[in-house]
Amino acid sequence: MLQVAVELGSFAASIYLDQKRGQLQANMWKRAVELREKLTRLGPTFVKVGQGLSTRPDLCPPEYLEELTKLQDSLPTFPDIEAFSCIENELGATLESIYSEISPSPIAAASLGQVYKARLQSGEVVAVKVQRPDIEEAIALDFYLLRELSQLVDNYVEIVSSNVVALLDEFATRVYQELNYVQEAHNAVKFKQLYGDRPDVIVPGVFWNCTSSKVLTMVWIDGIKLSEQEAIEKRGLNILQLVDTGIQCSLRQLLEHGYFHADPHPGNLLATSDGKLAFVDFGMMSETPEQARFAIIGHVVHLVNRDYEAMAQDYYALDFLSSEVDVSPIVPVLKGFFDDVLNATVSELNFKTIVDGLGAVLYQFPFDVPPYYALILRSLTVLEGLALYTDPNFKVLAAAYPYFAKRLLTDSNPYLRDALIELLFKDGSFRWNRLENLLIQGRKSSDFVANDALQPVVKLLLGPEGAELRILVEKEAIRVMEALILGTAVEGYRAIPEPLKALVGGGSNASPIRMKESEQSAMLVLRAQILRIWSLLQNSKGFDPAMLEPIVEVLRQPEAQAIGGRVAGGLTQRLAARLLQQLLRPASTPAKAISE
Repeated sequence: MLQVAVELGSFAASIYLDQKRGQLQANMWKRAVELREKLTRLGPTFVKVGQGLSTRPDLCPPEYLEELTKLQDSLPTFPDIEAFSCIENELGATLESIYSEISPSPIAAASLGQVYKARLQSGEVVAVKVQRPDIEEAIALDFYLLRELSQLVDNYVEIVSSNVVALLDEFATRVYQELNYVQEAHNAVKFKQLYGDRPDVIVPGVFWNCTSSKVLTMVWIDGIKLSEQEAIEKRGLNILQLVDTGIQCSLRQLLEHGYFHADPHPGNLLATSDGKLAFVDFGMMSETPEQARFAIIGHVVHLVNRDYEAMAQDYYALDFLSSEVDVSPIVPVLKGFFDDVLNATVSELNFKTIVDGLGAVLYQFPFDVPPYYALILRSLTVLEGLALYTDPNFKVLAAAYPYFAKRLLTDSNPYLRDALIELLFKDGSFRWNRLENLLIQGRKSSDFVANDALQPVVKLLLGPEGAELRILVEKEAIRVMEALILGTAVEGYRAIPEPLKALVGGGSNASPIRMKESEQSAMLVLRAQILRIWSLLQNSKGFDPAMLEPIVEVLRQPEAQAIGGRVAGGLTQRLAARLLQQLLRPASTPAKAISE
């Protein structure tokens, strides 16, 4: 207690004096470095706590977040004789009977254990992770003392709005789970089942007969840590491709299955010689609630639309704020920050800029950021930082956007279906450019399948909840059909040789159909856009004319036939009105021909 009190008490005293002297902001970096050094001296538990704090923008200012990310798991190793004795005691056999060879010293050391490279008697090369002796007792004492200090912080430090005791309890639970190597082995198996299907991802298998609560034996992965970028480049590997694989896998973890790697630092990611990305160390895993998975995607849609009121409301669904908290003061802060950074398109934004800015917002208000959200933000920030080493122009959101686009276009979840409609419709008009962009981005996702695109919206359109949407769609369908018919006539007329145009035009080279130049231009632009969108679908992976069969079946429903009848009637009226206008137009009235 005295050691902890001296180290952390002197740090608290420094902060207090800075505040009294008005130097709190000026000394922020200095104090962040000081905290990192003190946590390192205090040992494994405090290193783990510091790493946890590095993912909490609601608890720490940006300067502390960046400095605490430098905390490494690399700690002094414990004697090999103790490690080998632990292996024999846990597995109930001599070292010689288990391994034909084992490295005389550890090839890696972490806060809770160290790793040896070995070869089993059966010939497989394995990684053997051995727990530090007496680590459970040391961690128990550390967390007991930290909990006492946390209660003091909750009772007397007003600047910290979160419940520190509750946060520490949850973090301690995760650390204790990490101490159980049997649980870690189960985590690895589950992770491999969910994400090992990707051809560019490797998850090592477990040797259960050589695994216990304090000894974990897994397939040896011969690779280079993503943090060792010079070594990766010397191997001729593409770091950007590896980072993109990490981003896509992270998004699947967070937003698809909700089960993800909760220790996001580059030392746990390895680049193999054939360019694949290997995940290791499954001691700390976490889960994303189902509601939050969809709310995060909706949050991105609201960001694209600059709908800051909706963004603020999302924090309820994300469980950042209790329902009693008024979000209205947050809206202008979000607007002030994102209006500046959104001058670029979303795909061009620097992810760290957004995270730092959003972290500053979270730090100002009574947010309680769930661990899953903080961890995934940290994970994506780390991946972007690795990529920036190779390409200063790399943007993690550009790499992530295809996944969001694919989910919006193909997922039938009501929340995402509504988010797609919100993205595509504005003020009663359909935004074809947004649909085209979604298809362009969605096709970049490796698991995008054309026949899944837009079918959820078609089903909504014909369902009982789609009455208001049907009115907008019918109006847009009439406009599109008119553009296709008249636009095709224009393009066909333009293709006719000049001598024949006079015959078609009744002695004049001008087209028989005339309209305002602005209307003509808009119609041709719309037609071209529709044809581009159809071409994107045709050239997408998995496209088959048979993909239209489910839609055709849906269109046979009575409501669909009624929509078709109304669209046909509206189109007929529009074309008839145009024809009558052409017939009644005085010959002397100047007009712009469609062909001009």
